Amino acid sequence: MDEGGAILRVAIGADHGGLALKQAVVDRIELLGHSVLDFGAGRLDVEDDYPDYAVRVSRAVNAGVADRGVLLCGSGVGMVLAANRIPGVRACLCHDIYSASQGVSDDGMNVLCLGGRVIGPALAAELVEVFLATRFRDEPRFTRRLDKLRALEDRPDAGA
Repeated sequence: MDEGGAILRVAIGADHGGLALKQAVVDRIELLGHSVLDFGAGRLDVEDDYPDYAVRVSRAVNAGVADRGVLLCGSGVGMVLAANRIPGVRACLCHDIYSASQGVSDDGMNVLCLGGRVIGPALAAELVEVFLATRFRDEPRFTRRLDKLRALEDRPDAGA
């Protein structure tokens, strides 16, 4: 459960590059008392493509089927690129505790991306725990910035 005691629905997806970390992440999510919505991959297929998993998880978050999402590929970068194409998704690559927390609290990150060839299972599990425990700080400066991001989804030419 998160710091407020809520059980979160967490969508997870991994391509072949992130599959080795996936079980450690799933185990930590379940240990925390949250539910896991698994969007694959269920087995190693070196020919699979990260956008397929990113879209499934991101659409679940966007539709409210999942509260948060976690995506894993080799570097994590591909998942970020694909996930952020889906409106309502704010996906970030985090390989440190500070970013995993600050990305949620200040920036409203709702999808955590991790690199299976960059970090190990212990750090991945810790990052997921911090990501799920952190809440967005509903303060004027943060909501103003989040509103600007939302405006860009509707009109990419909006803003500065």
